[in-house]
Amino acid sequence: MTDHGGHVELPTAGVHRRRRIPLIWIVPIVTGLIAMWLAWDTFSKKGPTITIAFDSAAGLTAGQSQLKYKNVVMGTVKSIAIAPDLTKVIVTIDTVREAEPLLTDKTIFWVVKPELFAGNITGLETLISGSYIGMRPSAEKGSFKRDFIGEQDPPVLTAWTKGTTFLLDSKRLGSISLGSPIFFRDIEVGTVLGWDIGDLASRVTIHAFVRAPYDQYVHTDTLFWNASGISLKLGSDGVQFRMESLRALLLGGIAFETSLDTKQPAATAKQEFTLYRNFEEARAVGFGRQIRLLSYFPGSVAGLEPGAHVTLHGLRIGEVTDVDLVYDPKLDRIVVPVHYRVEAGRISNIAAADQTNPEKFAEEMIRRGMRATLQSTSIITGSKEIALERVDEAVPATLEKRGDVYVVPTSEVGGFDAITRSAAELLTKLNRIEYDKIGRSLEGAAAGLDTMINGDQMKRTLTALEKAMVDVQDIAKKLDTEGTPALKRLPAIAQQLQESLTSANRLFGSFNTGYGDDSRFRRDLDRLLPQLTDAARSIRALSDLLSRHPEALIKGRTNTGKE
Repeated sequence: MTDHGGHVELPTAGVHRRRRIPLIWIVPIVTGLIAMWLAWDTFSKKGPTITIAFDSAAGLTAGQSQLKYKNVVMGTVKSIAIAPDLTKVIVTIDTVREAEPLLTDKTIFWVVKPELFAGNITGLETLISGSYIGMRPSAEKGSFKRDFIGEQDPPVLTAWTKGTTFLLDSKRLGSISLGSPIFFRDIEVGTVLGWDIGDLASRVTIHAFVRAPYDQYVHTDTLFWNASGISLKLGSDGVQFRMESLRALLLGGIAFETSLDTKQPAATAKQEFTLYRNFEEARAVGFGRQIRLLSYFPGSVAGLEPGAHVTLHGLRIGEVTDVDLVYDPKLDRIVVPVHYRVEAGRISNIAAADQTNPEKFAEEMIRRGMRATLQSTSIITGSKEIALERVDEAVPATLEKRGDVYVVPTSEVGGFDAITRSAAELLTKLNRIEYDKIGRSLEGAAAGLDTMINGDQMKRTLTALEKAMVDVQDIAKKLDTEGTPALKRLPAIAQQLQESLTSANRLFGSFNTGYGDDSRFRRDLDRLLPQLTDAARSIRALSDLLSRHPEALIKGRTNTGKE
């Protein structure tokens, strides 16, 4: 700006005094800002407050024990209280914000403490740091939850272990426990997650988890068996020893096997399998298609139970599944249907028969005399088994099919019933024997023998025999005394007898020479004998004449013409 004189006027600055904050207020302001920041940081990191119900709070301390996942702190125990129903302990935990997405209805909580579980010692670090609460979230999505029920035991598997869970059906749990290993060709490939009781507590369903990639080897025809303990078998090859592992010996174990040439599809999750008692039973069942059979046995089936063997030519090809009592209205009597199954793959080249027609093949076998018979496996226990065998002169029969079950005709020939009938016939014949009559005869004979032995006649006979024995002894003594000189002379007497026999032989020889068949004396004698015969005849005639005419001795013979 300029004035009238041409001079420039400069502006003047005014001075204003500012109000300053006293230094004493700086400290409270900074403190407040830090507090606000800490509060915001704490609030931003804080997760939801949850409650977990445990059976016991052993080892847990409020304000000290922590919630951990993979050894990362996820919260701190705020308080511990007793549930209103006095059955549980309610543990309240303040979690961090990182734990919020893990708190779903599929998350598992448990108290980590030193213990032996599933063959492993866990929680050793708590000996120094104290017990804490462990958690295992699930890989599956679940709904958010704030109230949980804790587990008594830790989980067997981690959250993201890949694999498939199968269901194994068994009559008994045996030595299998939680965490028992599962083996495939001696490789540990899985573990037992637990079990359920079903069918009115008559069966046990075991949850068997097989890790990937081994779960792809489980097919619909895979065989599972109990591999616990030690198996000893005495056979033609000596003693066979079988044990999966030391861990299976302590905890129990399960093994499975799949045929290399199987064409069955891979098993899906939760698929059910039968758990066999041992390897021998699983091997006896075999792989492949199983045929269900039914037979009605007319006789007693005592000793035939589910699990009994079904044999063909002495080799096991199946087992009995059920034995019932059923009323048959057509026959108006109670019958015993026996259900059993056989493994078609046990017979080589059976595929060729399957291609032709299984029913026609079976009908042809029945036509040729194939029958189901009962065989005894033990005389002591009375147990039986079913034997499929060809019976000569079998009653003609046909194969019947009821749904997917084939009805196989039975025969009593060659089976255990035939032995029973033979024994019954033998017993019948033995019963026909009149044992009472034989007994009375034996009793009478015994009485007669007793009378004869203990009678007076026997006593007199024994007395006389005793006297005779005394006399014999006396004679023997006399012979021994008096006969000794005579015995000494026996050699001389024998020599004299020998000389006498020699002289007699010479005499007989001389006689034969002088008077034998060819001697002159014999020839003269032969001529003399006829003459003597004629003379004797004349004398006989003279004697007859004199007996009739004695006067002829004086007068002589008169010629009267009569004799």
